[in-house]
Amino acid sequence: MIGIVQRLALFDLDRTLIDLSSAFLRWAEEFAGHHRLKPEDMSWLTSLDQGGHSHRDVFFTKVREHFALPEPVEELWAGYRQRMPYLVECYPGVLAELGDLRAAGWRVGIVTNGMADNQLGKLHRTGLADAVDGYAVSGVEGVRKPDARLFQIAAERCGASLIDGGWMVGDNLIADIAGAQAAGLRGIWVDRGTWPGHEHRADHVVADVAEAIAIMRDTHQPR
Repeated sequence: MIGIVQRLALFDLDRTLIDLSSAFLRWAEEFAGHHRLKPEDMSWLTSLDQGGHSHRDVFFTKVREHFALPEPVEELWAGYRQRMPYLVECYPGVLAELGDLRAAGWRVGIVTNGMADNQLGKLHRTGLADAVDGYAVSGVEGVRKPDARLFQIAAERCGASLIDGGWMVGDNLIADIAGAQAAGLRGIWVDRGTWPGHEHRADHVVADVAEAIAIMRDTHQPR
């Protein structure tokens, strides 16, 4: 039997705690209006975004080439990063669920890849920065998931250590789940339907954060 691990719960940010897909659609509508794009161009933008969630510098390189835009790639990408924190929202119930978890004695943290300005902006504008014990952003720390060091930084900021185990909840099978398990954490995969046909070794598969938290809390209930 696997022993009970410490009550440490780490969460991914994009598409786990916040609805990045809806925010992207709002951004795409603004972008299309600003550049006077056609309705079918919106479809192209969304299909490009859904085609594997490529790094944004790659994404904007393709966007610039496709629409023959005069702005440099970095300017397009910087504009996206500046705007996105104002468009994202947490999935319903997330802030309350994290608050309840902390009130029950859990250490709660966020581990996210991404540029510092974009991710920190999201954390602060959504209220998530104040809803957790600590967070680690790859663009700040200089190391990206699935590297165990980013998980360790987040754990330490929560007053915990990976040595005693814990949980990681995320939607990316490589960065979140494989990375967390290699770091000694149990991985709960939030399946948003973006990894069709992929095999996984997640400890649990859920539809949302509420279901993940229920599993973690149930595991730590005295028997």
